Amino acid sequence: MSRDATIAAFLARHGFGGTQAAPLAQDASFRRYLRLTDGPRPAVLMDAPPPEDTRPFLRIAAHLHALGLSAPEILAADPDAGLVLEEDLGDALFPTLLEHAADTLFDAAVDALAVLQTNPPPDSLPRWDATAMIAATLDPLFAWWWPAAFGAPPPDAARTDIAEALAAMLAPLAAGPQGFVHRDFFAGNLIWLPDRSGPRRVGLLDFQSAAIGHPAYDLVSLVQDARRDLPQHLAPRAIARLLAARPELDRHAFQTAFDACAAQRHLRVATQWVRLAHRDHRPHYLAYAPHTWQLLEAALQAPAAAPLAAALDQWVPREMRGNPGGGEEEGQGALPPGPPPRASPLEPANGFARNGGATRTLAGPGSAPVPGEPVRGVQ
Repeated sequence: MSRDATIAAFLARHGFGGTQAAPLAQDASFRRYLRLTDGPRPAVLMDAPPPEDTRPFLRIAAHLHALGLSAPEILAADPDAGLVLEEDLGDALFPTLLEHAADTLFDAAVDALAVLQTNPPPDSLPRWDATAMIAATLDPLFAWWWPAAFGAPPPDAARTDIAEALAAMLAPLAAGPQGFVHRDFFAGNLIWLPDRSGPRRVGLLDFQSAAIGHPAYDLVSLVQDARRDLPQHLAPRAIARLLAARPELDRHAFQTAFDACAAQRHLRVATQWVRLAHRDHRPHYLAYAPHTWQLLEAALQAPAAAPLAAALDQWVPREMRGNPGGGEEEGQGALPPGPPPRASPLEPANGFARNGGATRTLAGPGSAPVPGEPVRGVQ
């Protein structure tokens, strides 16, 4: 059976046969999302064929609902086929509302984060500890950014020194509190639901990569957004609000962990933009890199980041810290050819940015799904 026919049969089984489908956001995975209209209720179809796996998303969605939080309700799922029919949470993504309501939005997001952190996490989540964070940083840095920036493979000594610096910087996290970490808790993955109350006003998206880690990590993601400038007062306001909700946390230790997580995250994401441009042939992500490198430079000034700052000073001159070739707009870095794109009939997708595209009726076999537009997604 073709993918088109599999999708049409799944929708028909669950009362959505013949619905109109319009693409939602695409991003850096092989998922895609289609908004369905003319069905029994507003809904979104997640199409996630192998090698994607919808089971983590389904498990974590159930956990979030059990906590009383606003993850999309699961209407139907076929994990073996990689298909999920879920509630449509709407179009009110945080970035569209920040100009006039940043304080209200971020206060509510911190409240939702406190609920996530203060309840036992689901079983079998992976660890987002120093080992995992170091591995996630070294791969884009040395496999993608370094060869593009220097035109040569990285020296073994550089890899060793930076790995050891990251380990020293992140070591204090192990002694701190551990709990649920969303890992991409930033404005583009949050939807405002003003008709709901309390933390349920924050719709949560893209949580399938959740793990167990330090509570500072998600707060860094929220208030030091790699994609957009935010009002400077939001970071101290958010830290104070979370600490007020969690009085058991030591303020100084939390700030130290926050600063370490910031330096690690910004180095990983700044070099990840190059990986997305090379591996996935999506050079528009390079437009975010100058801002991310600026966040990294600021983070490196904190005493907690001193080991990483010293290692980068030794191996990466400041004038090299940016897009390889100096390009700041999409398609503008002098990037050498990267590996060929991974074979897939789909545009990469991983999100719910609410811009549509051409609609198509998913009526039955042969009604090919519509690829979406690349707008936003995972950091």
